[in-house]
Amino acid sequence: MKKTLTAVVALALFCTSAFAQQPNTLTKKEKKEGWKLLFDGKTTKGWHTYLKDTVGSKWQVVDGAIVFDETKPRSGGGDIVTDEAYENYELNLEWKVRKGSNSGIIFDIQEDPKYSATYATGPEMQVLDNINADDNKKENHLAGCLYDMSGDASVSKPVPVGEWNKVRLIQNKGHLTFYLNGIKTFEGQIGSDDWNKLIANSKFKDKYFSNFAKVAKGKIALQEHPGSTQWRNIKIKSL
Repeated sequence: MKKTLTAVVALALFCTSAFAQQPNTLTKKEKKEGWKLLFDGKTTKGWHTYLKDTVGSKWQVVDGAIVFDETKPRSGGGDIVTDEAYENYELNLEWKVRKGSNSGIIFDIQEDPKYSATYATGPEMQVLDNINADDNKKENHLAGCLYDMSGDASVSKPVPVGEWNKVRLIQNKGHLTFYLNGIKTFEGQIGSDDWNKLIANSKFKDKYFSNFAKVAKGKIALQEHPGSTQWRNIKIKSL
């Protein structure tokens, strides 16, 4: 009886594993709901380095993930952005970092040579090793936070380094909601009085950021920063 029960459990585990959704795919239900993949699991099609035509050599696809490899030549770096701009949407993705790493999801980017970087126009959801990264001194710089504007350790709950974190980023008519691993890390309205107060108390009040978050529509970026990051299951649904 014991052997039979063990065999049944083993079979159940096998079936669960066999029929689990593969990374970088959409279920029939997701397709019906309007979800689209921004990463096919094999190539960087649909992305390019900011202000360039192709993706730099520091960005590679390895084992079904977009990987930023800091060991590659400096010339192959830069943030990568989507070819298309997006307005009202829900963005889902997974990320993991190596020890000490730092990155971000930047959105509403106005790609134009007059803006030298993605973050000149786009807000950021922070990606970070909260324990060992250098940029962990301010609480609103922790993983999942609206970078340098809102959030603290009470909502920043990344999984251990080397494991996959799950992100939901929702923007609808300028209303933003962030989730990291199912925990809401931010909710607010771009351009509201509360939003403007957050900017006034951040680095984004400086002249360089005079066009920061002025348009609730734009391209989405994965940020180059110190360390190594991996990204997968990048999907988006228009609202």
